[in-house]
Amino acid sequence: MNIMGIDIGTTTISMVLMDKESKEIAAYETVSHQSFLKGKTPEEKIQDPERIWRITKEKMNGLIHAYGRPEGIGLTGQMHGMLYVDDGGQAASPLYTWQDGNGSRPWKDGRSSVDILKEKAEASAAGYGLATHFCLQMEGRVPKDARRMTTIGDYIAMRLCGHTQPVIGADMAASWGCFDLREKTFLYDVLEKAGVDISYLPEVGKEHFIAGRTKDGIPVMAAIGDNQASFFGSVDSLYDTVLINVGTGSQVSFASKEYVPCEGTIELRPFTREGYLLAGSPLCGGRAYAMLEQFYREVSGSDRSYYDIMYEQARDFIRQYGTDAAWKVTTAFSGTRSNPDERGVITGIGVENFHPGALTVGVIRGILEELRLQYVKMCELTGKKARRLVGSGNGLRQNPLMQEMAKEMFGLELKVPKYREEAARGAALCMAELVG
Repeated sequence: MNIMGIDIGTTTISMVLMDKESKEIAAYETVSHQSFLKGKTPEEKIQDPERIWRITKEKMNGLIHAYGRPEGIGLTGQMHGMLYVDDGGQAASPLYTWQDGNGSRPWKDGRSSVDILKEKAEASAAGYGLATHFCLQMEGRVPKDARRMTTIGDYIAMRLCGHTQPVIGADMAASWGCFDLREKTFLYDVLEKAGVDISYLPEVGKEHFIAGRTKDGIPVMAAIGDNQASFFGSVDSLYDTVLINVGTGSQVSFASKEYVPCEGTIELRPFTREGYLLAGSPLCGGRAYAMLEQFYREVSGSDRSYYDIMYEQARDFIRQYGTDAAWKVTTAFSGTRSNPDERGVITGIGVENFHPGALTVGVIRGILEELRLQYVKMCELTGKKARRLVGSGNGLRQNPLMQEMAKEMFGLELKVPKYREEAARGAALCMAELVG
C-alpha cells in the first residue's frame, strides 16, 4: 500500500508515492508553481496560495488516478511563512513567505516588529510569521475578513479535508517565533504584552497528528516542517548525523535528545517526541551560486546557461592553483536572520589568482563555510560531534565539486540520499507511522 508525501516548497511542489512496507518510492513528480506576486513594498515577498492549492490538487489527483488511492497523505512545506484565512477556511491574504521582510521595516520610533518581539520574546526574525503578522497589524493591513493565521502546508491540509478552522503542529508553530519549545505552545502572555493580537493564532497540536480526511476518506496529516521532513527523509541514524542541504536556500541540521538553549543563528526546533533539531539557515545559500551564474550571463550578454563553464573553470583553477588560492567569499548576500543588513564580502584577490574559476570556487566554499561554522557552534552547544554527514538539495546534488569540498571541510564521508524528494519522502514516512 502506498503513502503519499507532498512538499510545498518555495519554488516547487514535490509529491511522492512511497511503498509503506519497503519505504521505496513508487512514483514521484516535482513541478514549479511560479506563484510569486508583486509586493506592495520592496521588502514584501508574497505568493498566491490559491495557485499553489490548484496545482497541488491537480497533481495529486493525477497520481491517484494513475496509481490508486493512497493509505494516507503526509504534508510538509516551507516554514516561517503565514497567510490569513476567513470564516469559511478560504485564503484571505497572499502567503507571506519566509523571505518576507515586512517584519524588519522600522516604524516611526525607529523600531520594527522584529525588534520589539526580540526584546519581549527573544525568538523572532524577518520572515517569521508572528513578526509579519505584528507588522501588518500595526500598519492596519490585516484583511477585514481574516480570522486565523496558518501555514501554506496546513492551508493545503484544510482544503483537502474541507475544514474551516486551521490547526497546526508544533513544528510549524515554532517556526513563527515566540514559542515555548518545552511546553509546545505560543508565549501568549508575552505576545499580548508586546501588543500582538493573538486572536488570529490557530490551535496548536503538540505532536505529529492526523488533521482530518478527504471527502474520499483518505487520512491527511497536519503539515510538519520541511526541515524536519528533510531530516526524516534523508537520514537513517537520527542522532549522530549532520545534514546539510543546499537548494534555493541552505541549511545545516543536527539532532539532540536534550533540550539545548540556542541563540543567534542557531535555532532549536521540535523534532521527535523525545528530541529536538538544531538548525542553522543562511538566507542566501544555493541562491548565491545561481546569482553568480546570472552575473556571468550579464557580463557575456548571452542568455545561455553558464553552469557547465563555471564548473570546468573551477575545476581547472583547483588543478592549477589549489583550493586555498581561491578568492575568500562570504555569501551573506541576503543578510542573516540576526542581522538583515549584513552583506557579502570578497577578499583575497591578487594578480596571481585573478581568474573566474577563483570566484566560483570561493562562492562554493563560502556557501559551505556558512554551514560548517554553524555546525561547529552546534557541536559546542550539544557537547557532541556527528559521526556521519549527509548532503541533500539540488544545489549540492548537481555539483560534484561542492560534494568534494563538503567532505573535506566537514572531515566526514558524505552520503547523498537515493531520492531527490527528501522532504516529501520524510512527510510520507511520518504519515506511515501515524497510520501504521
